Amino acid sequence: MTWRAQTQPSRPAPHGRILRRAVLWVVLLGLVLPILAGSFETLRAAFGLHPGIGATRFGLAPWQSLAALPGFVTALRLTLFTGIGSAVLALLLATGFCALMHGRVSTRQGDHMLTPILAVPHAAIAIGLAFLIAPSGWIARLIAPLAGWTIPPEIASVNDSYGLALLLGLIVKELPFLLLVILAALSQLPVNQQLSAGRALGYGRGIVWIKVIMPQVWPLIRLPVLVVQAYALSVVDMAVILGPSNPPTLAVAVTRWFANPDVQMILPASAGAVLIALLTLAATLLWLLAERVVRAIGLWWLRRGGRGLSMQPGLLLTAGLAAAALALGLLSLLALLIWSVTHRWSFPHPLPESWSWQTWHAASWAEAASYSLLLGCTTTLIATTLAIAWLEAEDRSASPRAGWATALIYLPLLLPQIAFLYGLNLLFLRIGLSGGLVAVIWGHSLFVFPYVMIALSDPWRALDPALIRSAASLGAGPNRRLFAVKLPVLLAPILTAAAIGFAVSIAQYLPTLFLGAGRIATLTTEAVTLSSSADRRIVGTYASLQAALPFAAYALALALPRLIFRNRRALLGGHA
Repeated sequence: MTWRAQTQPSRPAPHGRILRRAVLWVVLLGLVLPILAGSFETLRAAFGLHPGIGATRFGLAPWQSLAALPGFVTALRLTLFTGIGSAVLALLLATGFCALMHGRVSTRQGDHMLTPILAVPHAAIAIGLAFLIAPSGWIARLIAPLAGWTIPPEIASVNDSYGLALLLGLIVKELPFLLLVILAALSQLPVNQQLSAGRALGYGRGIVWIKVIMPQVWPLIRLPVLVVQAYALSVVDMAVILGPSNPPTLAVAVTRWFANPDVQMILPASAGAVLIALLTLAATLLWLLAERVVRAIGLWWLRRGGRGLSMQPGLLLTAGLAAAALALGLLSLLALLIWSVTHRWSFPHPLPESWSWQTWHAASWAEAASYSLLLGCTTTLIATTLAIAWLEAEDRSASPRAGWATALIYLPLLLPQIAFLYGLNLLFLRIGLSGGLVAVIWGHSLFVFPYVMIALSDPWRALDPALIRSAASLGAGPNRRLFAVKLPVLLAPILTAAAIGFAVSIAQYLPTLFLGAGRIATLTTEAVTLSSSADRRIVGTYASLQAALPFAAYALALALPRLIFRNRRALLGGHA
């Protein structure tokens, strides 16, 4: 009986249920409850209830004030155009690129190619893109000899009133994420066999992709697409850097209204925050409705038969545009680095006339970098520990994750940050946490944990159960199996998930701004603040540092397992 119990570690055990309940309570109290409580406080203020500023009358007055604010309609239009437009276009480009390049680029190669852009925070990409497409940017300098320009052209290519620069920036940043999501989904499907069968029946690559492959891929990528949509509708840092300034997008306007010296502006600002949440919900429902419509049309198309028109020109176009967007992302990073070591670079010279490290020595970035490192390391440690505890609790209780548990993980990503961060700050003020490191660490953890959890779940579940059974047969208990088998074997995925969490923490702008009460300056908050500065060298320095920290985390995640297990590889090589 003893031996049988040891060789069946998947059997539910009391300690497994206890661990699972403990982790669940930590997630509920530390992650879900703050979000719900913050949303409730914002919702109360949106309907006129904010005793702290003397507002005690429930009603629609804040919404009326919101609608009457100058530029509200334009801000709403810009939000819908850039938010929904960027998500749809990024998905189309990612789909076309994967359809054309599948079989030519493996998932691992895709990871290596896309990691540089994925690792970089949104604000850094936005600043680098602004350096590229501005009237005096790098692209204009390169084509100046051909166009005969001696001064920058009078073109509003950044902060344009239509939001095109912001639309482009969102596509450049979200396209690599969607590409990786689709590549991961394709690895679970027999795509090559289906493409071969389609060609044998006379169908083109594009038609097979639309009729057969994408209907299987969509359920696997639905949630990530909705996360991209939620972010695009509520983005602030990229909108400050690339978007129009007067009026700005709704999220930027709401952020400014919250910071207005007139405290009565908090009420329409809260209404605006709730409106952004409603827009996100409406966009989600629109995606789900579109899914049903496309499904109905697709079934009719399949029953109708016919091989259809060739989709090759469309695939070439979308893949070409996707490649151009990826190239813009990489060039943006290069532009940041070049400007950070530039001494003099006058228009229309294609490269700096002189170089210098002076900006790196002169800029006072040390404090901001220290705060960024402290917040990133702390929140990553908390999130990774909690994710491992959650996954281990699932193993010990021998029960799969319920749908509501997945919803808890995705909640911070699907709900716009601005919809609950102000309310959460009110709660922290009442208990004396606002403006301190604890509040900001807590706020960052709300968003770091979901990404770490998502990144670690699949590798954890893919662990060979034979290893665990072997350890159990040798008498190893649950804790010994965790620390002696699971963690060493899964060290590389754990470190990769931690690197993703670190990058997410470095990129956080609104949580630092709201919960830090302006007292904690990170590289991200400083880079966004300085983005309107006339000195691109200083901005380039801060943005380069902001991009360098996640790169260092990813490099460490790749190097540590090789360093730790180098003796084992050498031993295996000697035996071979």
